[in-house]
Amino acid sequence: MVKFFGYIVLTACSLLMGCSRELSTEQKIHQAIETQLATYPHSTLRDLYKNFFQDRFGPGHIIADSSSADRYLRSELSSSTSFEGADYEPTGYEGRFLRVNLGVIADGRVPYEKFFDAFVRSVNGIVMPTIAEWQQEWAEIETVILKMNIQLDNMEADRAEIKQLLDSGGYVMHHSESFNRHYSPHYRIIERTIFEQEILPLLEK
Repeated sequence: MVKFFGYIVLTACSLLMGCSRELSTEQKIHQAIETQLATYPHSTLRDLYKNFFQDRFGPGHIIADSSSADRYLRSELSSSTSFEGADYEPTGYEGRFLRVNLGVIADGRVPYEKFFDAFVRSVNGIVMPTIAEWQQEWAEIETVILKMNIQLDNMEADRAEIKQLLDSGGYVMHHSESFNRHYSPHYRIIERTIFEQEILPLLEK
């Protein structure tokens, strides 16, 4: 069921990418928000921010040191007993990257070395936006969220925290306590083409 759900999510995203000329940016953002809230109803604004942020920045902010990234991944795998959720799901509204559940390593479907190599190489080719560019893009995303009149827990406090983060020149934000408590996420970000060519075939066996 998890594998099937992941396939549906990826297929829907592929269809979205294929008809991107027919959808405005606002419509794509709207659709991405609806998908996240349907999948993770306990999401807060922080979690929406993180999803869109990951689509733009990929895993670059956590692979400054591949040795440390390796140790942290191995530690997370060894200390986790449950890997709930889909095998994979696209990020943001353009699906440049996918969140790939560490459960695909834990159950032996994807060798650790292959997964980690794909994860590390996903940094290649990323064109990082400036803080000002990302701040402008987030403002557009936030406008869509506000227009949808979504009732999110801790909404105003999260808005203020995100603004303060961006104004200070930062951009990295972690999942909310609510998200972690309800979903216990364990995943890494892998670039779409690498995932489709190297990881997805292993999951479809």
